[in-house]
Amino acid sequence: MGLLSLFKKKKEEEPKCSAVIVSAGLARRMGGIDKVLAPLGELPVLVHTLYAFQDCPAVNEIIVVAREDLVVEVGRLCREFNLDKVKKVIVGGQERLHSVQAGLGEVDPEAGLIAIHDGARPLVTQEIIRDTIARAALTGAAAPAIALTDTIKRTEDGIVQETVDRSSLWAVQTPQVFEAGLIKAATKKAIDDGELLTDDCGSVERLGMKVTLTSGSRENIKITTPLDLVLGEAILQARAEEGIWRCQE
Repeated sequence: MGLLSLFKKKKEEEPKCSAVIVSAGLARRMGGIDKVLAPLGELPVLVHTLYAFQDCPAVNEIIVVAREDLVVEVGRLCREFNLDKVKKVIVGGQERLHSVQAGLGEVDPEAGLIAIHDGARPLVTQEIIRDTIARAALTGAAAPAIALTDTIKRTEDGIVQETVDRSSLWAVQTPQVFEAGLIKAATKKAIDDGELLTDDCGSVERLGMKVTLTSGSRENIKITTPLDLVLGEAILQARAEEGIWRCQE
């Protein structure tokens, strides 16, 4: 078999990757601002997020999970901004894990990998998405993370019990990418067991599976408070000055 045939065979064997964007939260800490529709630069937060996955060649389709009252508006934004990789906008569940399960049920049955990402992480880069998908294709489960820099204290009733060694502690971000069958089974098992986890890696870890960490970024922030919008604006401005557009590196 020639080199060209081997290359074609490798390309054919690359698994399809579907992205599930979870944006069904209530934004309790945003002071009445709906974080996924809040303006960040010239675009709503969610549109920045969707463009990151729209622009990634490794992502074949996008499923958006939104609050019931936002489904129509999110669908309108997808049409307005020509986000043609978005195949469906669906209603989320009561808890994040239920929303993830709803999204998993709508992905292409032929998808070999599924990337789950917070809709409120609009500044994820192409490099992070690509690297995490590539690592998950090899290991079955991967997530970006950054090392902790603050001193960590364990407390009880407000009293410090110990200072935790932070050398082995990492803050995990999204997208978290998994073999499709694995994350579907792990999510169902967690829900059946009443474990309403806030982290999708935790679902597969409960099954005894290992998750490989890739390099995250301190710019890959989650918009949780109004202050995060200010920080996000600063990051966008810095990228604009460096000639970076649409979260590319």
